[in-house]
Amino acid sequence: MSNKPIGFFDSGVGGTSVWKEVNQLLPNENTIYLADSKNAPYGEKSKETILKYSIKNTEFLLKKGCKLIVVACNTATTNTISNLRELYNVPFIGIEPAIKPAALQSKNNAVGILATKGTLSSELFAKTTEKFASEITIVEQVGEGLVELIESGQLNSSKTKELLELYIKPMLALETDFIVLGCTHYPYLIPQIKNIVGNRVSIIDSGEAVAKQTKAILQKNYLLNISADKSTHQFYTNTNTEVLKNILGVIPGNTTIEFADF
Repeated sequence: MSNKPIGFFDSGVGGTSVWKEVNQLLPNENTIYLADSKNAPYGEKSKETILKYSIKNTEFLLKKGCKLIVVACNTATTNTISNLRELYNVPFIGIEPAIKPAALQSKNNAVGILATKGTLSSELFAKTTEKFASEITIVEQVGEGLVELIESGQLNSSKTKELLELYIKPMLALETDFIVLGCTHYPYLIPQIKNIVGNRVSIIDSGEAVAKQTKAILQKNYLLNISADKSTHQFYTNTNTEVLKNILGVIPGNTTIEFADF
């Protein structure tokens, strides 16, 4: 089992930000990434629809022989990961907004959360916020339109900048000193966000924490790849492969990027 791949799925290309963190920490691991860009974003969809897509994505990865699945999507994690763990006998790693470290480190007791509607309205997000951030000001902001812009390759467009300013300035007005990114697409917007907030605000995403948790679960289950063979990486998308290629940038050898009609 140890040389079998780690599977990743997201509503689109955003989860590659998590894939990069995992690949950096675990370069020996083989990986398969699934971008359900045709149905992006998940954040505006019902819980039932998100679960349907998550099951479909999981089945795709399991048929490819994945030994562990990273749900590289905040919306899918917060709405469906408990269901997936009940349905399948394979370890799942989820991702949710890093509220806890932001709340613990905030000196102004004010934290901004930029996330999808599906994440912010989920029961898991509500429980996490109540547990770790009940005594600080939380400024929630739905990043409506941002996923679509990233999926269409408009990272640096004037529309992206306009939306970010609209969403972030209210956070600055309330003197938030941390902004938590609650969508795996959003780390690709960090340079633009920094242009708006300067040095006044720290930005937190969950990619590194997910990578560390992935390593820990692989070790616990004796699934770390100890093979000396060069790792392979397969990426699948159900829309234009060019968007995925552009967002990945420089990719390691033994990598394929393919269209899959799923």
